[in-house]
Amino acid sequence: MGEEFHGVIKLITGEEIFALISVEENDHGNPVVLVQTPVTMKVLSHAHGQYVKVKPWLELADEDMYVISYDRIITMSQVKDKKLIEFYTRYLEEDGLDFELDGKVKINEQMGYISTVEKSRKLLEELYKLNKET
Repeated sequence: MGEEFHGVIKLITGEEIFALISVEENDHGNPVVLVQTPVTMKVLSHAHGQYVKVKPWLELADEDMYVISYDRIITMSQVKDKKLIEFYTRYLEEDGLDFELDGKVKINEQMGYISTVEKSRKLLEELYKLNKET
């Protein structure tokens, strides 16, 4: 088996995948790329910071090793960014989490994620002046 490295591959389909990569030769002596547990990563922004969305490349497959022919690859690059490698490793260990880029975002009531039904009802009644008394 060839030397393994973390890298990004851009396929002719337009997909970009991140994986543990190894370059091998097939039975005919042609190079092929082996990718282990490939994922897609997308940086998303919101008002309180950025986070990385990590998803499996093939969501319904049961395998974790894939062979990609060289003629299906536009470019391939080794990744040395420790943060990206950490996101990938954490994803593999924790299976399916999104990761904050700065680690400072905490959910609070001002973000709208924490409330009770009663608080929300009162807020909406005040907003639309739909008190029961009228």
